[in-house]
Amino acid sequence: MSQYLFDNAADQAPARFSVLETCYDHVTRDNLTRLGVRSGWNCLEVGGGGGSLGAWLADTVGPEGRVLLTDIAPQTARCHERANLTVEQHDIVHDELPESEFDLIHARLVLLHLPQRREVLDRLITALKPGGWLVLEEFDCEWTPVLAASDPGAISLFEKVHSRLMHLLINAGADLVWARKAHAAMSEAGLEEVSSTTYAESWTGGGVGTRLHRVNSEQVEAQLIDGGVAPEELRAFWSLLEDPRFVVNSYPLVNTRGCRRR
Repeated sequence: MSQYLFDNAADQAPARFSVLETCYDHVTRDNLTRLGVRSGWNCLEVGGGGGSLGAWLADTVGPEGRVLLTDIAPQTARCHERANLTVEQHDIVHDELPESEFDLIHARLVLLHLPQRREVLDRLITALKPGGWLVLEEFDCEWTPVLAASDPGAISLFEKVHSRLMHLLINAGADLVWARKAHAAMSEAGLEEVSSTTYAESWTGGGVGTRLHRVNSEQVEAQLIDGGVAPEELRAFWSLLEDPRFVVNSYPLVNTRGCRRR
């Protein structure tokens, strides 16, 4: 199976799913609604995480539609009692996909982690019906400026720990700016009507958003320390994330969509 830095089976995974759902699900739902997802569509949700979006899609496409939610380690708590929703363990890099099957394929924060992202993109396009839509939502991980802090040292601390965390992602095969490349990649792969939108907001210390930095850094605590972050720096970083005087820009979520016309 493909390897991710943030293992879905880790103790921190439910908290990460919760933050992502709270901060970004409303954005994804709005984007897919504007795209026109409707009753009767056959949808694939790749890397479905906690299952909230798969459940929403199942409710949206109704009993005449179908949703297949796949993940390396699927979490099914949100998916119960929906006859039109199927959850499968699936590795998008290596496992087979049906061809010309789906009206919509959606993946949030999946391809940026995959060294084989271009090959996966081609496979996803092949799985679309003619007229079907591929929607990729990815973070631009390099644009997280600190907007307010109690002192310059707090800014330096955040930037040091976050930089080390991004280095771990790179070593695991992630492309931190894949969000900026997806538009061109989808056009080059033959999709039409490709367009993009970006969403970001401020995250204040002690709020839901900064919790993402906490759970991510907790999960890779040992690697961060091995990479040069002192234990006392990590503890100070966690305290900073609870400080209401600290405000950081969220990860921008770039939504890129394109249509298969042939």
